[in-house]
Formats: sequence, structure tokens, C-alpha cells
Amino acid sequence: MLDLLYGIELGKRLQSAPLREPRPPLGIGMMAMQFLFERSERLAPEALQRQQLRQLDLLLRHAVREVPYYREVFGRVGYDSDCPLTLDLWRRLPILTREILQARRDDLRAAAYPPEHGRTVEGQSSGSTGMPISAAITELCKFLWEAITLRDHLWHGRDFTGSLAVFRRHQVEGSTRDGVVSSIWNHGVSAAFHTGPGRLFDGVRTTEERIDWLLRVQPDYLLTPPSMLRELLRTMDRRPMHFDRLKGISTFAEQVPDGLREETVARLGVKLKDLYSCREIGYIALECPDHPHYHVQSEAVMVEIVDDDGRVCGPGEVGRVVVTSLHNFAMPLIRYALGDYAEAGPPCPCGRGLPVLRRILGRTRNMLRLPDGDGKWIFMHPLEKRIRDLPVKQYQLVQRALGEIEVRIVPAQTLTPAEEDVIRATILGPCGAEGCRVTIEYVEAIPRSEGGKYEDFMCELA
Repeated sequence: MLDLLYGIELGKRLQSAPLREPRPPLGIGMMAMQFLFERSERLAPEALQRQQLRQLDLLLRHAVREVPYYREVFGRVGYDSDCPLTLDLWRRLPILTREILQARRDDLRAAAYPPEHGRTVEGQSSGSTGMPISAAITELCKFLWEAITLRDHLWHGRDFTGSLAVFRRHQVEGSTRDGVVSSIWNHGVSAAFHTGPGRLFDGVRTTEERIDWLLRVQPDYLLTPPSMLRELLRTMDRRPMHFDRLKGISTFAEQVPDGLREETVARLGVKLKDLYSCREIGYIALECPDHPHYHVQSEAVMVEIVDDDGRVCGPGEVGRVVVTSLHNFAMPLIRYALGDYAEAGPPCPCGRGLPVLRRILGRTRNMLRLPDGDGKWIFMHPLEKRIRDLPVKQYQLVQRALGEIEVRIVPAQTLTPAEEDVIRATILGPCGAEGCRVTIEYVEAIPRSEGGKYEDFMCELA
């Protein structure tokens, strides 16, 4: 009876979707995963945690048997593969840092893994921490990526018959003035459903070129890094534009700046939904369709929010994001610290038992370092609102010394001393950088990082 009820619920959510008939094996797999997701996301948190522990137990046994690094380090903390895994033992396992992953990458690869997991491909991180990471990912992990992509579309009720436009952070191979045109959104979604066209556009093009392209293609949905969306919204102050068919916007790859969600609704009339993922792991969390926070994708990843002492953070507390891919047996990343910080949230009233992340705050390099060595998150939205009234094309805050902030500005025209004072006062006041010395430097351009990301604030202290 339980299976039948879940089948009915899933059927209701799919009744208006144009199913692909006949479906290829990938499409059958995608639909089967949605059925399983409908069941697992409604489990009580305790039941979901028990299932994760069973999978983690299998992963750890495999890691000790096949992966040199884990065979070496897990014995030091008393891990015994003959004993059942408990949360207490799990939390005694050492955290894997990006430095260790980079230095001992070969020792983290499994000598063997189940052949049914498929071949491996290399997942390359963006290097936004200044430390690019490469990790082996199996075809099973790629399948889960596709399945969670479809879950996100279904959660948010997107119309598959519409068109999807995507701003990539890098140059798209074969791209022209009109980008790259595809007849589908992506392989996983389109194996299960008939979709409208998909279109890709180079992230290396200028803001004006991106806007011209969007106005030509008039998409139903847009997938973009938050910084590119914000550049579009800024341009609307001086350039009228209309997107008559736009139904929704999704963001990825960067932290969503404060105020961007509200501004997107006010200017474009659609909601912004964010995706939290990384190349080494895959999806980490999706936005809840009913509430303004994120649900951890617990079927694929274990997520812990821990403080500097390794203690698990409770709702409302901020800590480091530590993740474990549950199904990557080719190169297990166990208790892997991404370098991100997030705020843990309470259970969601939507009824999903998936853990909640209330906010994703960014990486360590996005924290202001105070003279006593402590860090704090700087609030950028007040400066963003002030900048709109000033002749500024682009800006970025950089900390290179304790107690000092450099403001890099690409001006439309030279700012007056009074306008510079407005910027300083906003940073020292509403932005929360009290007690710092603020200097202004004019530059011709502010390039994105090698990974294609743009950050409002960067701390370059060691």
C-alpha cells in the first residue's frame, strides 16, 4: 500500500509532463530514481540517518581494504571494520582537507572498486580557493547527478516544453554569436521527458553580449552564476529590456549575494532557486520548493556542519561544511572539508526529512579577518545598493592586511571625493567592517578567477 501511495503522489506531479515514449534505459533509470526519491525524502530524519550509516559502513570497509590513505589513517583512531559503524566512531574519523587531497591524490584512489559502478572520469574543481582539485568520479556518480538534476526540475514544477538558457563560466566549445543550440536540456532529463531546446552561452563574453543573446533567444528558464545575473539586473537601470516568457532562474557555482533573490523578483518577476554542488562530490543541496532554505541530498551525500573543534553545529549555528560522497568507491572522499561555511537549519515544515541548510555563507576567503585574528562575514548588500547610484561598472573588496580593505573600482567616470566617502562610510558602517582602513584603487577590469567565479570580497591573507 505504501508503494502505491508514493506512486500516486509521483503520478500527480508528473501528470502534465510530456513523458518520452518509448523511454531508453537511461530514462527508465531516471524515473525509477524519482520514485525512490519520493519515498526517501519523506523518511523521518532518524530513519534516513540509519540508512546513511549502513551505506557509510560499506564505504568504510571498502576504503580500508582498497585505498592506501584510509588504510593508514583510520587505524590510528580505532576504526575496526569488524564492528558496526556508529555515529560516535564516525565523528572520530579524521577530516580530509583539500591540502591532503592535493598532496596524496594517488593514495586516495581505490586499487579496485565494483565494476558495476562503471568507468571513471576526472572531476576538476574550479580552484576558487586557489587550490584546484581533481578527483575520480564513477559513472554511477554521474547517473546520480542526472537523477538529482531531474529531481530539482520536478520539485520546482518546471515546464519541460519550454527552453532552457545557460550561462557557462567558461568558453563553450563550438560557440558562435548565438552560442550553442541543442534540441534537449540535458541527457538525463531528456531521456525521461520530451523537452524544449537548450542553449549555452560563453561566460567569457561581455555583459552586453550576454544580454543581447538573452533578448534574442527569450528563454523560459535561465541557469546562471549569481554574479552574471546581478550584472544583468544592474544593466536594467540604464537599458530597458523585457523577458516575456521567463518563468524561473536557477543559480549555481557561487554564493548568492544578499538581496539578489528579492531584486530578481522585483525586476524580473520570477523567483531565484539556487543549486549547491561541487565537481569532486556532485550535488550537495537543492533549494526547498516551499521554503527559502536548502535540503541536503542525503541519498547521495552525507553533510556535516561542524565548528572548529569538530563539534556538530545545531540549528542556527555556522560551521564548516564537511561532506562524504556515499557512492564513489573509485576515489572515496570521506569527511571532506570543502572550505565552505554554512548555517545549519531546523527540520523543514514541508514534510521532507532531508536535513536543512539555512544559508550557505561562502568560503574561508570570503571572511573579513579582524586584527585579533578572528573572522566575520562582511555584509555586502548595503554597498551594492549604494553602488547603483554611483558611476561604477564593477567593484571588488580585497583584504591584504589586517585592518585594511582595498576597494577595486572599474569606474564609468572618475568618482568625486564625496562619492568615495560614501563608499568608505558604507563599508565601515552597514557592511560591518568597523575599525578598518579603506583605500580605493581604480582599475580597468576585475577578471574572474581561473575557475570562472567572481567574488565581491576576498581575503588574501595567508
